[in-house]
Amino acid sequence: MTVALEIAVQDVAGARAAIDAGADRLELCQALAVGGLTPSIALVEMTVAAVGGERVNVLVRPRAGGFVYDDDEIALVAADIHAVRAAGAAGVVVGALTRDGHLDAAALRRWRDAAGDGTLVFHRAIDAADSPLAILDGLAAAGVDRVLSSGGAARSVDGTEVLRRLVSAGTGVEIMAGGGIRVGDIARIADAGVDAVHLSARAVTGLDVPSGPGGGAGGHDATDPLVVAAAAAAVRSTLSE
Repeated sequence: MTVALEIAVQDVAGARAAIDAGADRLELCQALAVGGLTPSIALVEMTVAAVGGERVNVLVRPRAGGFVYDDDEIALVAADIHAVRAAGAAGVVVGALTRDGHLDAAALRRWRDAAGDGTLVFHRAIDAADSPLAILDGLAAAGVDRVLSSGGAARSVDGTEVLRRLVSAGTGVEIMAGGGIRVGDIARIADAGVDAVHLSARAVTGLDVPSGPGGGAGGHDATDPLVVAAAAAAVRSTLSE
């Protein structure tokens, strides 16, 4: 069984570093500190130009603070999906729930249509659902290709039993483990039968440059190629066992 390695990145330099260090594909976003938000179209275009659109899935999330959206936000996500696909990205990463913790199937169908023949990934909104397993059939029915989940746990390594059950459901939706993954967790998570593992491989840089009022906290995230390379090696080692 092949296990893919996906790295969440926030800039072009991080995209290049991740691919050069052995990542199979990327999730491009901004503001990972709040769970990730939609990146600018210019960033999507530059990343596609740098590493190839076939490797890039773009998070389309209009704001932080949960996954329940009103009509305007659903329309905004659809418009962003059209723009992201036109910019050359292979797919998009989305998710929406109803107020009672069920799948927002109507929003998802609209976003599936907007993505055309691109890859549609449902993100960790599944882990905030009333029952992750209960909505998996709905994801398959809506045309979702892949789902990102920690198995409902804070860290994927603690959600392996649920991940195993998601895999065993046999819906045809790829199961990608993500959420607090460390390199040392990869073998145990892969043993659950997942199709891919997802991590951010973040380090903080820029702490030595001017910052202050109006600029937020000092430093910013950067992709650490050493962590990506170690994760790629851990994935390869699971394939040889």
